[in-house]
Amino acid sequence: MEVAPWVWYLTIGLMAAVLLFDVFIIARRPHVPSTKEVTVALIGYIGAALLFGLGVWYFTHEQAGAKFMAEYYAGWLTEYSLSIDNLFIFLLIMARFNVPAKLQQSALLIGIIIAIVLRGIFIAVGAAAINRFSWVFYLFGAFLVYTAIQLVREGQSDDDEYEENRFMRFVERRFPATKNYDGAKLFTRENGKRLATPMFIVIMALGTTDLLFALDSIPAIYGLTREPYLVLTANLFALMGLRQLYFLIGGLLKRLVYLSIGLAVLLAFIGVKLILHAMHENELPFINGGEKISWAPDIPIWMSLSAIVLILGVTTVASLIKSSRDSKQVGSAP
Repeated sequence: MEVAPWVWYLTIGLMAAVLLFDVFIIARRPHVPSTKEVTVALIGYIGAALLFGLGVWYFTHEQAGAKFMAEYYAGWLTEYSLSIDNLFIFLLIMARFNVPAKLQQSALLIGIIIAIVLRGIFIAVGAAAINRFSWVFYLFGAFLVYTAIQLVREGQSDDDEYEENRFMRFVERRFPATKNYDGAKLFTRENGKRLATPMFIVIMALGTTDLLFALDSIPAIYGLTREPYLVLTANLFALMGLRQLYFLIGGLLKRLVYLSIGLAVLLAFIGVKLILHAMHENELPFINGGEKISWAPDIPIWMSLSAIVLILGVTTVASLIKSSRDSKQVGSAP
């Protein structure tokens, strides 16, 4: 897939313009968004993501267009589903630091901007590694399978508290902070001293949390497409509507009781796909004498897309049925 430099610049420029518009609006009027507001915005972002996929099909060659479109949709769905898992952690962070409701939009927006920059770096590094070392798919695949196992273990845990990572503990020790918010400001002055506000700590927590999630989401999408442009745009569209999704389905997240298990199955599937692909293009001398393993199937993108839709659909329906039954049992209990 050949993408002209001006297309890259135009895509990044348009996304930056949308983010700047968001920053301008929120900075002028911090508020708790209404359900109508976030619904309209979310429909707009999802609609734009779907139209973009059709554009990929239309503007590429006829035969390859359908393939690239399927790769983009598979990547977007995967990144979006993994982002929903992020939202649960974001909710815990907001509760942990007692972020005022009207400031949560500002914190999320800045956190998302940090996430976009960090993921852009990860995407570039991943593309360079893949182009130079085909065996990196073995590493990506093994890591995704390991992550899937960890997700299943975490899904069986009843611990709903946010645990700070080492970087966050370092930040809290390094930067003297006040416990009082000063609007959306990251730093303030108290008694002549420059102090970090809780907003600064929250944004650092959101940014580092997404960085950790990117460690599995970027290898996952490279298991579905090797086109850096599709990887970038799928990630951008998944992150752009994340803030609205946070406010719209905050309560619904607790009903997705099987989300971790569903994502684990999804990551394991992509991990196996990556390992099979690595075997199909094997160059490691200590595996099959450095020869390609002909019997290893290369899972086509249509099968991957179908599996992703099926896994996410079953996970959502099963979760809602389970949470509905649990709530009825609680309601009927004496």
